[in-house]
Amino acid sequence: MIASASLTTLLFLLLSQDASGAPTTSTAIVGRSMPIRRLNPSSQNFTLVAQQAKGQRDILAVKYGGQSLQQRGTGYNLIVNQGVDTGYYGTIAIGTPPISYDVILDTGSSDLWLTSSTCGAGCGTSPTYDPAKSSTFQNLSTPFEIQYGSGAVAGYVAEETVQMAGFSVAKQGFGVVNALSSAFNANPVSGIMGLAWSTLSSTQQTPFWQTLASGGSWDSALFGVQLTRYGNVSNAAQNEPGGVIDMGYTNSSLYTGSIEYHNLVGTPQYWEINMNTLTVQGKSIDIAGISTAIIDTGTTNIAGPASAIASIYAQIPGSQAGTGQLEGYYTYPCGTPVNVQFNFGGNNWAMSSTDFTHSQVSSTECLGAFFISSIGQGGPSWIIGDAFLKNVYSVFKYSPASVGFAALSETAIAQNGVKAAVPTPTIGAVTVATNTGAVSSGVSGAVPSGPLSILLCFWLASASIAFLF
Repeated sequence: MIASASLTTLLFLLLSQDASGAPTTSTAIVGRSMPIRRLNPSSQNFTLVAQQAKGQRDILAVKYGGQSLQQRGTGYNLIVNQGVDTGYYGTIAIGTPPISYDVILDTGSSDLWLTSSTCGAGCGTSPTYDPAKSSTFQNLSTPFEIQYGSGAVAGYVAEETVQMAGFSVAKQGFGVVNALSSAFNANPVSGIMGLAWSTLSSTQQTPFWQTLASGGSWDSALFGVQLTRYGNVSNAAQNEPGGVIDMGYTNSSLYTGSIEYHNLVGTPQYWEINMNTLTVQGKSIDIAGISTAIIDTGTTNIAGPASAIASIYAQIPGSQAGTGQLEGYYTYPCGTPVNVQFNFGGNNWAMSSTDFTHSQVSSTECLGAFFISSIGQGGPSWIIGDAFLKNVYSVFKYSPASVGFAALSETAIAQNGVKAAVPTPTIGAVTVATNTGAVSSGVSGAVPSGPLSILLCFWLASASIAFLF
């Protein structure tokens, strides 16, 4: 028990707690994300000392002041930038005993699914989920199929114990996939973690994040996302450090100023908000009547109505509509900087000219990130993906249902393009466990001694950080 531990033991426990990226149980938590790159000694110490000083204060308040710790918390999950800003994935652990899997973090869908061990060669070479290896697996024997913009998956619905960022949800509904399109075969990704609302779920299950937010497991019923940029790095690897998802809090070290929130449109399904104006090269684009936007971390680029997309490229001399496989996209001269600003009812949010470039198709021509949406009538007007989200700290709030944006801090911006070790999946410690929305006492998980030692060395000698959730 903490109450009888020596000060030395307390400090060790505190270091272990920070190293695991697990949630802490305190009345107020500020900035508990671990940076995902090597920082210079002064900035590194400031961040870590601030975190640990507050942790010591909170522990002593409990030890000597008689305060009780709430069964709520915060946690974070370091993520990976895959395919040079093409996608971003994090890690979950599932089953008993828990096994870790990499999953795309997708605010544009609501289902959690993993490829099954029975899927065969069709599921590629990524790790697959084997129900026979878990004592908490329960087959609900309900078939499902999900159609995404890039392909489809099919399988059956089951329940399992799922962990992420130090939180655990028992009997979490998810899909076990035994057939999928080749678009989902990108190693090492084994599935998708849907982060939209339950009303959108094809498996008719409550998403992991929503169970935690609605059940009071988080200090604040929201999660924040910061994404890195490697599109302008010539020697970028297939996988690079990708940023972080903060659960139950916003990380004030990653943004400056206030967070500008916008309420969702209608009944929460997608993270859909109104878009007031869009300007390109200083000229306003006519979006009248086509002005709602879904904020989607699972989409690389930005999709919009054909008329508005044509107007965007009309502001860029030398642009041409793509043909064949590039139909719906436009090319433009790579040497032309493109300035884009979004307005959702408050500030103007700028998008880097670098992020306007999806890829280079010739020595002089680039493919633009804005493309024509193929969604039919009745669907959303705009899908705003990572090309924009790399430019802001994004917050997804449970109540009131809303999306928030804040300007990135220098700490966050400095993480772009940094060559550093890629976070790797590791089974972390669970300190807040939830069962059907009720918070139970914390459950200790295994923290491997290797990554823990690395993190302790990081505190002392600026070593690299392991990926712990």
